[in-house]
Amino acid sequence: MLRTHAPPSKLKSKIQLPRARVHIQLEPNPSGRTDKKTIFLENLKNTAERYRLFREPSLQAIARIEASLLSGARKYFEENLFVEVTVPHVTRATGACENVATMFEVDFFGEKRYLAQTGQLYLEVMTPYLERVWAAGPSFRAEEKVDDRHLVEFTLLEIEFRGNFDQLLEHVEGTLVSMVSEVLAKRSEDLAVLGVDAERLQNVRRPFKRITYTDAVELLEGEGVRWGDDLKSPHEKLLVEYMGGQPLFITHYPRAIKFFNMKENAINRELVDSADLILPYSGEAVGAAEREYEYDRLVKRLLESSMFRLLKERGGGLEDFAWYLNFYKEFGGSPHSGCGIGLGRVMQFVLGIDDIRGSTVWPVNREAEA
Repeated sequence: MLRTHAPPSKLKSKIQLPRARVHIQLEPNPSGRTDKKTIFLENLKNTAERYRLFREPSLQAIARIEASLLSGARKYFEENLFVEVTVPHVTRATGACENVATMFEVDFFGEKRYLAQTGQLYLEVMTPYLERVWAAGPSFRAEEKVDDRHLVEFTLLEIEFRGNFDQLLEHVEGTLVSMVSEVLAKRSEDLAVLGVDAERLQNVRRPFKRITYTDAVELLEGEGVRWGDDLKSPHEKLLVEYMGGQPLFITHYPRAIKFFNMKENAINRELVDSADLILPYSGEAVGAAEREYEYDRLVKRLLESSMFRLLKERGGGLEDFAWYLNFYKEFGGSPHSGCGIGLGRVMQFVLGIDDIRGSTVWPVNREAEA
């Protein structure tokens, strides 16, 4: 198994998850000249009548901060010569992430299609020609539960480029630092309105800490986690706090629990060259990996994947991936890597809140009136 340079000692069972912040402070202004107002997170959980909150300074501040995060990402992509590509949002299963069960099915002129969860595969096939591409768009998930972690629709930023895994992690770091830096440069008043600790954000610097999945499981042994398990949100938050409360990469996950086209590790074929970026408050905010690009291996991995078994149960099959597989069969590919960045999860980190419904102006779930 791949390991970190110096595996940390195991977590003790007495280590507790950090207490959740229960509200966001609005005004006061540090000078004390304005009226003091407080809006509790309970109000931000209100998605059924969101329009009632728009006159609150908090929602206005959230909108401006969200805009600056997007601006910071775009700034990094443009400075690093990424080309923005518009990808389709009504797709076959080529618009799916690992879990086909959470795809929205739509009638497409009598044929089965889905609302896209990702534009990854559409971006991948552009990398041999444009080299560096990115897209911003909605990601749709059929999340029946209304909770603090999941939305039915959210903004996803995605990149794909000709390059390797180490270069990928550098791009993830660069994008996140640029996003946070833009907020610090342009939204200091909004951060103050929301009671956000700007010093905490100023400490977001490259390089981010890293730990392998194998070492993470060893740390979490006392929490009942075993090798091969998919880490849950409480585990991720526990790890990030234990590792210093800063952005943390967990790398080299088991092949069996990840997307079919993540590239197998050259040393240990049971692992893939993948990473999740874990942020305080929000947990997993970025999923990243080097990609497989050889046709025969792609077909084999797809047929063996749990994702494909779920797709077959829904009446799908290899034809759902026909154009994608045919591309690599006819034209071949080249080494490339990419990631998806959940804007709402980054917002949670910036705001210091543990409920994703407070991270955007229009949180969409089953209760929403949008």
